Amino acid sequence: MIINYLHKIGWFAGLILLQVLILNNVHIAGYATPFLYIYMVLKFESDVSRNALMVWAFFLGLTVDVFSDTPGMNAGATVLLAFLRPVFLRLFVPRDTLDTLVPAVRTMGFFPFLKYLVVSVLVHHGMLLTLEFFSFAHFGTLLLRIATSTLLTVSCIMAVEGIRKKE
Repeated sequence: MIINYLHKIGWFAGLILLQVLILNNVHIAGYATPFLYIYMVLKFESDVSRNALMVWAFFLGLTVDVFSDTPGMNAGATVLLAFLRPVFLRLFVPRDTLDTLVPAVRTMGFFPFLKYLVVSVLVHHGMLLTLEFFSFAHFGTLLLRIATSTLLTVSCIMAVEGIRKKE
């Protein structure tokens, strides 16, 4: 059990460092920014309680907020993702395999995992970028940023899944 927590803390630190040192400075065409840190929330076991997941998500988002100078936006969007994650898992995973599932391409299959991933990332990015814009005056630009950032984040997460699958 302690090994499991150390493993999660290692992923926490690694994803935070990757996000704040590298990925926050990536802005493809001024619109797309990958938010790879949410990969940790998406990869928790399915039997983890919603409250525990929301606590992990809050501290993950809050840590990104502290280093990115975004007052609570990442924490809010990540907690929303953690709150809705059990619903998304029930939508895309057969009931008999939901008990002790770690969401991945190899455990869920390619297309169910991709659907779970796209919906989850879209909800997170929709919330995060709406909070960042805090206005619907430039609604087209907001939708473009949500779509491009979602596409880039999903691509990055699928690349990480591809690398982890070979291990």
